[in-house]
Amino acid sequence: MEIRNSFDVPLPPAEAWKLLLDVERIAPCVPGAELTGVEADQTYNGKVGVRLGPVALSFAGQVKFTDIDHEKRVARLRGQGKDSKGRGNAHADVDFEVVPSGAGSTVNVKTDLTLSGAVAQYGRASGMIQEVANQVIGEFAANLRAQLVHSGSDASAASNQPMTAAKPISGFSLMFKVFLNRLRRMFGAK
Repeated sequence: MEIRNSFDVPLPPAEAWKLLLDVERIAPCVPGAELTGVEADQTYNGKVGVRLGPVALSFAGQVKFTDIDHEKRVARLRGQGKDSKGRGNAHADVDFEVVPSGAGSTVNVKTDLTLSGAVAQYGRASGMIQEVANQVIGEFAANLRAQLVHSGSDASAASNQPMTAAKPISGFSLMFKVFLNRLRRMFGAK
């Protein structure tokens, strides 16, 4: 399944690019994520969890940069994880680019996501993976902007201050936002 998202960062492209490549700095901005280890070859170990009503999913796995083009400001991450209760696996290739936009930058993200096992059934039954991804990216972007405002908008100054971990993803609030977005689309509201 292909998922496309974008978000704005209040930094010039060169500073936004540098910040987005600093996984240890930005991982706390991802809702429900925890960085558990760093390996020498740009490989990161971590966990991510989400509760969707009565179903709590928790994935442990790795993310690795497989391609980085500093000149074009494009990169590819490959991630894979297993649900801690053995209900399935997730595999994703994530391509992102940083482009100039107004007074800052826009980050365009394309994710090729594959789910297997019972986890895939949750996604098929709900038909909401794209909307959930939109909410997670939206929360990540809001957390990143809040951290930049808190530490000053300069990425080099911000790099000296630790980012606060994002709150875990709340299944009920996430599903409520997804439901509202669907209603807005049904009735043509923006």
